[in-house]
Amino acid sequence: MAGFGRGGDSQQPPGAGWEPDAAGTRLAMTAGAAPNGVFTSDLSVSEYVLLNEAGFEPLGFVVGSSIYHIGLQVAGWKTNQELGVLSQAMYSARGLAMGRMQSEAERLGADGIVGVKLRVQYYAWGQNVLEFIAAGTAVRAIRSPGAHRAPNGHPFTSDLSAQDFYRLLAAGSAPVSFVLGTCVYHIAHQGVFQSLRQVGVNQEMTTFTQGVYQARELALTRMQAEAAQAGANGIVGVDLVVSNHVWGEHATEFFATGTAIRTLDPAHRLADTAPKPQFTLGLDT
Repeated sequence: MAGFGRGGDSQQPPGAGWEPDAAGTRLAMTAGAAPNGVFTSDLSVSEYVLLNEAGFEPLGFVVGSSIYHIGLQVAGWKTNQELGVLSQAMYSARGLAMGRMQSEAERLGADGIVGVKLRVQYYAWGQNVLEFIAAGTAVRAIRSPGAHRAPNGHPFTSDLSAQDFYRLLAAGSAPVSFVLGTCVYHIAHQGVFQSLRQVGVNQEMTTFTQGVYQARELALTRMQAEAAQAGANGIVGVDLVVSNHVWGEHATEFFATGTAIRTLDPAHRLADTAPKPQFTLGLDT
């Protein structure tokens, strides 16, 4: 099970090669695709100014989406175990959304995507139908287009804000990929007699502890493996979220994310004369 990942399917998920035509008109009028195109972004004014100070320009707000039906899997009532069918579904759906977002960035000639947000949305069409949405702002280096792309030649992806992106470049590193690891895990139920023995007693619930530990480790290990596969030498901004989604209280997703980074060639680092972020200590009480 430890080998799950966005590239781990033995067969390509249905629709993996499909790109929505609806975005074509919007992208054709966006900076990067047209000489007089208008850029779009989810950047604040401060982020837009700081992005320019870092030597990058925004091209367009890029989006990827996949509405996915999550399959069923039965687990033993008293068993701690990964629900592999559900883990792979969550990987595949997110991979489709991320891939379509990157495809939009490619069409704009972007070097990368900053501020990536990956979320899950519920619809009323069925209990097991979820939409996975990936979105961010495609950017391009002004003086050295292409130099900041990922080692595989595709635009980098990152959930860093413009401020953190600037600080990362100033430190001599660059984003490679927004990496993730997921594990949908069934936490064992307790029997009636075991529950009764715990009434009024302080004691660790070892079965629960072991199950949660195992699930978190699988998610973190898979995230780390994605970073290594992408050619990164580290991950910043790791976040670990626990969600139940639509499966019930004992089937839980452990979802780890972060931005994998690499060391930049000295020729493409920010100049020493570039303004550095200043930290201010307020005197308000």
